[in-house]
Amino acid sequence: MDLFALDSGQFESLILIFIRISIVLFMFPFLGGVMVPNTVKAGLALMITIMLFPVVDVDPELFPTGLLASANVIVSELAFGLIVGLMARFFFAAIQLGGQLVGYQMGFAIANVFDPESGNQGSILAQMGYWVAIVLFMLLNGHHIFLEALRDSFTVIEVGSFGFREGMVMKMTEASGDMFSMAIRMGAPAIGALLLTSAAFGVVAKIVPQMNILIVAFPLKIVVGLFFFGFCLEILLHFTRAYVTVFPDMLNLMMRLAKV
Repeated sequence: MDLFALDSGQFESLILIFIRISIVLFMFPFLGGVMVPNTVKAGLALMITIMLFPVVDVDPELFPTGLLASANVIVSELAFGLIVGLMARFFFAAIQLGGQLVGYQMGFAIANVFDPESGNQGSILAQMGYWVAIVLFMLLNGHHIFLEALRDSFTVIEVGSFGFREGMVMKMTEASGDMFSMAIRMGAPAIGALLLTSAAFGVVAKIVPQMNILIVAFPLKIVVGLFFFGFCLEILLHFTRAYVTVFPDMLNLMMRLAKV
């Protein structure tokens, strides 16, 4: 596509598509982190915009002509990008929370590593689960489904017409609550095994008080935790596949609830 051959209406439509795509990319997990340079994000947003331009029908009349109209479009698209980013981040945050719970049970409360995405310290197992989920998301063609959902978003809700409504807020609250239950379910094998291990050492401490439980328990809990965390990663595959399947419908529902 020759960008210099576009007329004014097509160029305005291209700008409107670029606004939504760029904001969503800056809010999306992994791509929205500090480890991805802003120039790379901008280039990727422009590339996706050029890819979607021939298959997306955007009314050029929606292009803002004044300062107030421009602010309305930007705020509306910021809200749209925030909702899309949060719906994706809830899933990956649940994985990180599950890994952090397992790490605490293993005794890794202070064994943190640097998280290049957020720039903060994070749990070792939380980061391991997060990056495994990112890889699984890509292997299951989650990025293709994400692009299809972005393409359909221009049909469901026009640029600049996004608004907060009660039904959407309730759905977001429900999704955030599901994040905690998903974290427990994903880490259940390791959490349960470590709980039983701690209970067993408590019984042993009563039966054999001469044994130094702290010296024996710490390395054994690490071995048990890592072993059962492998089962958690197997469960993670099923959670990721289910998430990739329902993500388009979930995003479509959120857009319909937020349509002004």
